[in-house]
Amino acid sequence: MPKTIAILGAPLDLGAGRRGVDMGPSALRVANLNARLQSLGYKVVDLGNVPVEQQESSRVGPARARYLKPIAATCAALAERVQKAASQGKFPLVLGGDHSIAVGTVNGVAAHLRRRRQALGVIWMDAHTDMNTPDSSPSGNVHGMPLACLIGRGPRELTHLCGVSPAVNPANVVLVGIRDVDLTERPVVHDSGVTVFTMRDIDERGMRAVMTDALAIATRGAAGVHLSLDMDGIDPGEAPGVGTPVRGGISYREAHLAMEILCDSRLLRSMEVVEVNPVLDSANRTALLGVELIMSAMGKRIL
Repeated sequence: MPKTIAILGAPLDLGAGRRGVDMGPSALRVANLNARLQSLGYKVVDLGNVPVEQQESSRVGPARARYLKPIAATCAALAERVQKAASQGKFPLVLGGDHSIAVGTVNGVAAHLRRRRQALGVIWMDAHTDMNTPDSSPSGNVHGMPLACLIGRGPRELTHLCGVSPAVNPANVVLVGIRDVDLTERPVVHDSGVTVFTMRDIDERGMRAVMTDALAIATRGAAGVHLSLDMDGIDPGEAPGVGTPVRGGISYREAHLAMEILCDSRLLRSMEVVEVNPVLDSANRTALLGVELIMSAMGKRIL
């Protein structure tokens, strides 16, 4: 794993149905993220935030993909910065913002690896599959579409963000912790070629078995894995500050175990933490947990 971590904020809330996630990067930084990563021996370079249009000064655009144009612009800027950081040998750590920023993060890392003739796998920890398209989405909110866009389904502005579609092979995409899928979204998921581990799989098999399989699938023929961690994947009893909470999620210890297994694999190439909403939080609990999980993914141990 690189010895330098490049932190990038993406304070985007245009893809979400509720306001507040634009403050997520600040909440994670306030939770002492930079200093805690330095305590693990990393050099930390905080590259600030990518530019984001404010909702009040933006046009909604198409009703089936709201704020598509400014979201694509933010994702393009993020992809460029992530690719540059990765090419300099740094570990990209992106702080969201709503989950639509994953289109930028993953495209940036994937573009870097393509230059080396290598592929990227993705582990997507979330309560939701985020695989709606404009045709299937009940709301038109783009934060419910990023994974579909990354495997080549959705608005061209996002599916071809870096000129290559799909950004990742669906066979190397694994979802973990799923428990809430729109009825109109289910056919898209079934036909996509991705692997899904629901909360029932975690209940029956345990997080260790699920993560072992997830890593094997995500990295089959790939050089490493990107972790996209939506904080609503964690049970809302532990992470209340999210816009779309769903009961029955990943527990505190299950989440840490997943991060520790990822770290032990030495296959983690990049990471993002998204959907932290301080407006809905209590004493910054969700951001504090997000920082704890980042620490576990980056090497913090009990002993």
